[in-house]
This record gives sequence, C-alpha cells and structure tokens, in this order.
Amino acid sequence: MSIVEVGETGPMIGEERAEVVRLRESLGEKFLGTKTFRGETYVFVDRTAVVDALTALKNDPDLQYNYFCECVGVDYSTWTHERDLTGRFEVVYNLMSLQYAARLFVKTSVNDGETIPTAKHVFAGAEYPEREIQDLYGVVFEGNEPIPGARFLLPDDWVGFPLRKEYPLGGEDVLFDGGTRGPAVEDKMVPHAGESFEGKTGTGEVSGR
Repeated sequence: MSIVEVGETGPMIGEERAEVVRLRESLGEKFLGTKTFRGETYVFVDRTAVVDALTALKNDPDLQYNYFCECVGVDYSTWTHERDLTGRFEVVYNLMSLQYAARLFVKTSVNDGETIPTAKHVFAGAEYPEREIQDLYGVVFEGNEPIPGARFLLPDDWVGFPLRKEYPLGGEDVLFDGGTRGPAVEDKMVPHAGESFEGKTGTGEVSGR
C-alpha cells in the first residue's frame, strides 16, 4: 500500500501528489493524464469514470476532498491550439480538501450525443451546476437529465444552447446609469450566417427588434 506523507501542497506519495497516484491506481486505463498549470494540478479522466474519480477523492481518508466548489463547461469546437482532451466539450470539477487546504481540478470531455454520469449523488452541490451546463451547452448528465419542455436558467421556449460557439450574438439594449440605453450587440455586429438561425436571439421573431 502506498505511503502518504503530507507536504506543502497536501498529501504526497514520493514526488507525486497522492491524489494523482491514487486515481491512476484505481482508474487504470480510464485515467488519461495529469498536468500542473500555474501552481494548480489537473487530472484527466474518461467521462465514464467521473463518478468513480470523485467518489475516490471524497472518501479516501488520506485525501478527504469533501468540498465541491463547482463544475463548469467549455466548448472547444473552435479552439485551434493544443488540447488536454479530445472531446468537443470539457467539464471541469473544482474540488477542495479542507483538511489540507488543497485544491484539485478533475477534467473530462464529451462529444455531441454522449453523456456524462451525474455527480449529484456524490456531491449534492453538483446538481445545479450540471443543470446549468446542460441548459447553456446542451451537455447531458445521465441521472440529472433536463425536464422535457422546461429549461433551467433560460425561458422554456428558448431555442438552442447560447454558450455553444456557433450560437449567434444578439441581445437587448444595454441600460446605463442614469436611465439611458446604449446599443445592443446586434446593432453593432456585422451580419453573418448565424443571423439566419430561425428562432434564436438576434432575430426579430424573438427579440422584437
């Protein structure tokens, strides 16, 4: 069994953070890699292993990652630089071990039509961030699926997922201090193919402009 010592950044096994070693041992081929960036540690796992990874980090007495800060989504469909993972969308889980004041980011990726198992049964605080990601990106979390016909943050009749890169710009006039209004994005933008997407913000049908 690996011997854990407490270093400046938290639990350590030899020269590596204990979190990385334990996840590599427990997930096997579903552990996809790790990196350190600006002093923060990221681990990459297969989408099917998200729940296993989060459960291990939370329940391991040597780690105690029992505080769920957030999870966020990213659309990399137009990103042309080096990537950590290959799927179009990434979901990043931000965890903390209050015992060691240590932080860890767990990343996974998913393509259109694929799902990620919900983490709400591991961390109750994951339920609403997952629903936000579903509403804004269209990434579905199995076990925490959207309610048919209902949106979470957006109006129920909203069409599409506004944080996807192909979604057209648009909006309402900006209300400035003093009650004056400035131009909306759509008043200043150059027309493009996205403006022909029926029913989306930026069109007269939805915005009334």
